[in-house]
Amino acid sequence: MKKINEKTTLKKILEIKGAEEIMAKHNVPCLSCPMASLELEKLEIGKVCEMYGLDLKNILIELNKLK
Repeated sequence: MKKINEKTTLKKILEIKGAEEIMAKHNVPCLSCPMASLELEKLEIGKVCEMYGLDLKNILIELNKLK
């Protein structure tokens, strides 16, 4: 898999073992949102972080360490 970046979808990220724990640690709200579960293929981590004021840079650093 390519390096995770701001355009990587939540669906692709959640396919990586350990990614859900990292995203939960950073309070990414879409993991528990019933509506987001319908759009995981379209939601990009960069847009989610922008919407909720999350630290995209640190999330990407941690996620890319998993691979």
